[in-house]
Amino acid sequence: MLMADLATVRQIEAVGFRAWPATSVHYDGTWAIRMTAAHPSKRLNSVNPLDPADIRDVPARVERASQRFHAYGRRPVFRLSPLAPPELDDYLASQGWNRLDETIVMTADLTTMDLAGTIDQIPLRDIGRYVDASLKVHERDASLRAGFSELLNGIRPVKGMFVIEEEGQPVSVALCVHDGAMAGLFDIATSRESRRNGHGRAIVASALKWAMKHGARTAWLQIEAANAPGLALYDGFGFAEIYRYAYRESPES
Repeated sequence: MLMADLATVRQIEAVGFRAWPATSVHYDGTWAIRMTAAHPSKRLNSVNPLDPADIRDVPARVERASQRFHAYGRRPVFRLSPLAPPELDDYLASQGWNRLDETIVMTADLTTMDLAGTIDQIPLRDIGRYVDASLKVHERDASLRAGFSELLNGIRPVKGMFVIEEEGQPVSVALCVHDGAMAGLFDIATSRESRRNGHGRAIVASALKWAMKHGARTAWLQIEAANAPGLALYDGFGFAEIYRYAYRESPES
């Protein structure tokens, strides 16, 4: 990857950390160790190397980072973007760390996007209502309610929480975080029984229109590489791949 591309990666990684904030961040050199006891998301509980040239004492630092995860009762995880040294990935592979969940990071130019026919949906202000809607649409356990609420309360940039309802029940959700010229999309989902009815496109369009009106010029998102329907949806909005990342998870039980 070219150095100019790495600058873009650094920018997106920085806004991503602000948009999806961990409770605790500790640095070992340029490795950001993000930990969040109240939520199990790997993005909130992973080691994130931020300089491809930082390859000092890799075995010892992997061990130190792993001890931090043990203290939280979590399995050690590295999140490897293009900012991670290839030597680190090779070392983790040699030690049996499993590679999983390849994710594509995509961007789109909001200034050229035609959202003229999109409904001006007013985002929710009630975090509790959004959390309940999100858990229901994603079919996630209610035990995550407190941790997800804490996460949303910790977001410092401006956030828009969007919900589409039918007959009083949530059928689609989206979170948009506006940070300067950038707008990140998170938590996008449509309930299983309501898919293929245009809700996904409608809620994404509303979130992007809201972000554009607030001054955002570039939209970005992260999606698992295996999510073919989601990729097709975002392709329709003009999103294009910028880079990928994947996780390495410790083989220990």
